[in-house]
Amino acid sequence: MIEPLFRCPGQQIRPFSHSVGISARCCSLPLQRVMTDFGADHAFGKVPKKLQEHYGIEMPVSTIRTVTENHGQQMNSQRESSTLSVVTGCQQQIVEIDGCMLPIVTTRTDKGDKRKKKILHWKEARLALAHEEGNITPKFDATFGGSVDDAGHSLLNCAVTAGLGINTQIHGVGDGATWIADQMKKRFGSQASYLVDFYHVCEYLGGASKICAANDEKNWMDVQEKRLKNNEHSLVIHDLNPFLEGDEIENSKAPVRSCHRYLSNRTEQLDYKGAIEKNLPIGSGEIESAHRYVIQERLKLSGAWWKSENVEPMLALRVVRGNDQWDEYWRNLAKAS
Repeated sequence: MIEPLFRCPGQQIRPFSHSVGISARCCSLPLQRVMTDFGADHAFGKVPKKLQEHYGIEMPVSTIRTVTENHGQQMNSQRESSTLSVVTGCQQQIVEIDGCMLPIVTTRTDKGDKRKKKILHWKEARLALAHEEGNITPKFDATFGGSVDDAGHSLLNCAVTAGLGINTQIHGVGDGATWIADQMKKRFGSQASYLVDFYHVCEYLGGASKICAANDEKNWMDVQEKRLKNNEHSLVIHDLNPFLEGDEIENSKAPVRSCHRYLSNRTEQLDYKGAIEKNLPIGSGEIESAHRYVIQERLKLSGAWWKSENVEPMLALRVVRGNDQWDEYWRNLAKAS
């Protein structure tokens, strides 16, 4: 027998075709799943209409929000820390991690104008992914407001879930943030190599080109990009030297010096030739795209601001969804009920 979508103790089950008002205590597991399905993907304010259209059920936004966030909290609490076991694992993995800023609202408790008690600011969520080379389905993990060590551990979780073993080679790609390179080394040691996103480097070169080759920027850029892909970064740096701005010029107005410093400090992270020869990515577009469909699609809606304590549950919902563990979560709940 299929369990009805909603059941109130001591009440007769009503047909789905009738609109009914239901309290949170009356929500059966299937109804909780329906609300959470919608709440994980859509603004809470839009879910009542969808419930009405699809199931003929009237449900207040507050109940939908509570149920959805409660399941997000459960998913978050069930996250397991992964540790590398002594297994061979897959041969090659690609791992990436990056942050994005989320809109957060906090409320002041001091007395004063109530209209001015809400403080809006931005806080970083970090998304990690890992997958075996050739596998287009990555494993995700996310952290919010934690340390870079927390983010590094989530990256390790992804890699282990994706088949990391003691013989697995790790290919990491990301922007020039030092914490990413540091966590790659800390979590994977000699198994890993790290590459600075090629297109991020080209942004620095593009700024420098306006001074180094004001009348021929395109050709100058083509030459430098080919050199980078051939691991001739020393030649690129050499070409910047004659145009370095003086120390008296502030950094924001010294694109050549910024580019020179950026490349000089990351020469060990510029092995584009090696990556190309192994058919490995030289750009971090995969994690940037994942941010859009895993996190931003739900948590960065126009006009939406979040309380900090509600972000982690929502991230957990999105990660479970992205890792294709949604059905498993609800099956386990059904077995336990």
